Amino acid sequence: MEVGIVGLPNVGKSTLFNALTNAHAASSNYPFTTIEPNVGIVSVPDRRLDVLFDIFKPPKKTNAYVKFVDIAGLVKGASKGEGLGNKFLANIREVDAIVHIVRCFSDKDVVHVLGEVDPIRDIEVIETELILADLESIEKAIDKNSGAARTGNKAAAEKQEKMLKIKEILSSGKPASAAGYSRQEIKDFNLLTSKPVLYVANTAEKPDLEVLKKLEDYLKGRNAKMTSISAKIESELIELAEDERKVFLKEIGQEYTGLERVIRAAADLLNLIYFFTAGSEDEVRAWTITKGTRAPQAAGKIHSDIEKGFIKAEVYSFADIERYKDEKTLREKGLIRLEGRDYEIKDGDVCFFKFNV
Repeated sequence: MEVGIVGLPNVGKSTLFNALTNAHAASSNYPFTTIEPNVGIVSVPDRRLDVLFDIFKPPKKTNAYVKFVDIAGLVKGASKGEGLGNKFLANIREVDAIVHIVRCFSDKDVVHVLGEVDPIRDIEVIETELILADLESIEKAIDKNSGAARTGNKAAAEKQEKMLKIKEILSSGKPASAAGYSRQEIKDFNLLTSKPVLYVANTAEKPDLEVLKKLEDYLKGRNAKMTSISAKIESELIELAEDERKVFLKEIGQEYTGLERVIRAAADLLNLIYFFTAGSEDEVRAWTITKGTRAPQAAGKIHSDIEKGFIKAEVYSFADIERYKDEKTLREKGLIRLEGRDYEIKDGDVCFFKFNV
């Protein structure tokens, strides 16, 4: 899964990316510091994997992961090529989901490209550019498909109907996702505004509660997902040793850091769930699948041979192993199930796949 980090210049995208990946992407007080997108692979934090590691004590623990792409700051006019807009919009087309960083802090040392801090205006500037780019794209696709649609080709006619509806939605200033189609139905159009979005309010160390409340109300009215963090604090927190971070989080009553919440929320955008393999001497591991994946296809995430030769899956829930601490007790209590090809893997399942090649 690939998630693009977008926003206006100087909103904290690269600072967040650096903290997320513990990498060293350029971060400074100049628009377009990022030209080529930086890419980082980020582990998805999961307390359940930590519990399994403590129970089975293998030498290795492997988290699921998400790929984050730090895309350069967009500006007004990006859809017409302003500020290298065409290049940056092309980068956004490549990702599966979007994390939209919105600046909610004032700092005289960090210029705002549009003057005063106004997160709602900033969101609308970015979204307008994405809508305009999509409108141009869908108009070209309509022209290209019109000939086939007129000949009575059923598939082309259905496609044309969808595109005309999307054009109408875009022309009214709304994103393609508001057209009422599922992402799967219109994925071939590869529209920027059909991608799922998580809005991240980047706040000062002491958030401006009035600005934050205004943004929350605005996004709530649009049924949009939002979280808030201070990228500056998170970049300092990530420098702490893991045990120190755990102590800090316990003191403030949190299970995950702000960054970890962003990672998990970004993964949730695409309807992903996780199953685990454990009990071997080598490792405990989390695997990413989409909700509704059946057992053989989940096994294929581990190795294609396991999917081809799939026989059965031994499955138990994380809740049961957390409670009873060992597989022997689970067997005695009948809590380990044998599941076949039609079984849909549930979030938190611990699986052992039986196969024959």
